[in-house]
Amino acid sequence: MENLIIKVMGMSCDHCVQTIKKAVGDISGVQQVKVDLDKKEVRVDIDGNQTNLKAITSKIVEVGFEVT
Repeated sequence: MENLIIKVMGMSCDHCVQTIKKAVGDISGVQQVKVDLDKKEVRVDIDGNQTNLKAITSKIVEVGFEVT
């Protein structure tokens, strides 16, 4: 299992948090998603054999947020 910490800009409310959790959580290989609105961070535990950082960041951008 790999642990990723991704900085995400554009999150401003609980709806943003839920949108990211749902989008990232639906990716095959994602074990757990935690979103910290104050720190503007998304922490993701993944199975590196099923997904990767690029897939996660692409999905976050796809739902309307900026990865820094």
